[in-house]
Amino acid sequence: MTRQSISFSAPNDQWLNNLLEREEYASKSEIVNDLIRKARAQQSEIELIRAKLMASEKSGFITQTREEIRAEFKAELRRNGEL
Repeated sequence: MTRQSISFSAPNDQWLNNLLEREEYASKSEIVNDLIRKARAQQSEIELIRAKLMASEKSGFITQTREEIRAEFKAELRRNGEL
């Protein structure tokens, strides 16, 4: 594992210390690693959503009316026994 030296602002350091005092984590390193894991997971989710949006934009426009789309959804729900 790589070692790093980082500095925290006073409010962030106090927040980290509070987590340690409540024994939610064993060390500040554990907290930072957990935060990084969560940020990476969130970034992956954002990238997935972005890719889906781009694919959707490339698929073009629809010609159905709102009512036709709604009827199609309801028909699918009926077929699946959900309505």
